[in-house]
Amino acid sequence: MTGLTPYLLFPGTAAEALGSYRDVFGGELILNTYADFNRPGPADAIAHGMLKGPVTLFGADADADEDAVHIVGAFFSLLGTAEPAVLTGWFERLSDGGRVVDALQERPWGAHDGTVVDRFGIRWLIGFEPH
Repeated sequence: MTGLTPYLLFPGTAAEALGSYRDVFGGELILNTYADFNRPGPADAIAHGMLKGPVTLFGADADADEDAVHIVGAFFSLLGTAEPAVLTGWFERLSDGGRVVDALQERPWGAHDGTVVDRFGIRWLIGFEPH
């Protein structure tokens, strides 16, 4: 059994967002459209998408009666989930088109971390302990 997997509803940008996350994190991306699932709505909208890899995410385009993702007071933490060079690369790629809230840097206690809001509005905390 796996741990918690975020399932994000996007405002019509699920294919773009999940594709971008595949470019950042790697892994396998599977996209199913509304047409694939015979759902009412735009045929090319994403009914269910899965990114499976070092970071696993689910996502879809929000239906007319669903709210698109808007996260306040939380972020996705990737603390220590990969080697420092990998985490640093993820931080840099997530900040492309996004906004660095707190630069990835060494802290007084010796760990490195930083916070970035990506171009889809998702806030990420990325960091590592020195070896």
